[in-house]
Amino acid sequence: MEAAAFSAAHGIRVTDSDDDLIRAARDGDYSSFEKLYEAHRNTVYRFAYQMTHSRDEAEDITQEAFVRAFQNLHRFREQAKFTTWILRIVTNLCTDRARMSTRRTNLEQKEATGGLEWMTIGKVVDPNEDMEEDRRAALVRKAVLALPAHHRNVILLRDFEEKEYTEIAEILGCTVGGAKLRVLRARRALRDRLEPLLRDQEPNRK
Repeated sequence: MEAAAFSAAHGIRVTDSDDDLIRAARDGDYSSFEKLYEAHRNTVYRFAYQMTHSRDEAEDITQEAFVRAFQNLHRFREQAKFTTWILRIVTNLCTDRARMSTRRTNLEQKEATGGLEWMTIGKVVDPNEDMEEDRRAALVRKAVLALPAHHRNVILLRDFEEKEYTEIAEILGCTVGGAKLRVLRARRALRDRLEPLLRDQEPNRK
């Protein structure tokens, strides 16, 4: 209370917590849900884009995810994080779209040029090492995008978004052990796709 009074007296705006905004939105205050949207839309869009590698699809999924979240606020459990809950919605939407289109992988590969540029950012040593890092990053990008959606999703969550296994389990709707197993299987699938790509790039040996 003292902190709130101090903030009010000095014109300092106190940011509402997600839980406060959700409760207000449940009571019909749509502006509170708009604040949730503004606070989390970039995170949701980035995750959707990493899974689809299509700006249009990522934008559509972002909008649809927030619509579904608003329609299902009564189902939100307050002991969970809002970001975890809505990323689970995004994961389900992306999986549904992948099932409806067998051509998704080819489309993503065409649209993926430069799509994960931030993967290549690292310590600069010398131009030759930069070229090697760029080459390997491109191969990793190609291998990740070629994975089935269920493997690609967990690779993005664990190795790109660096989510904890507990949060991955909540997003995927499984146990922590199940999340670890899915990550293990996805990494094995990625390794299997990556190894021949790396071999193809090796200099010819006599």
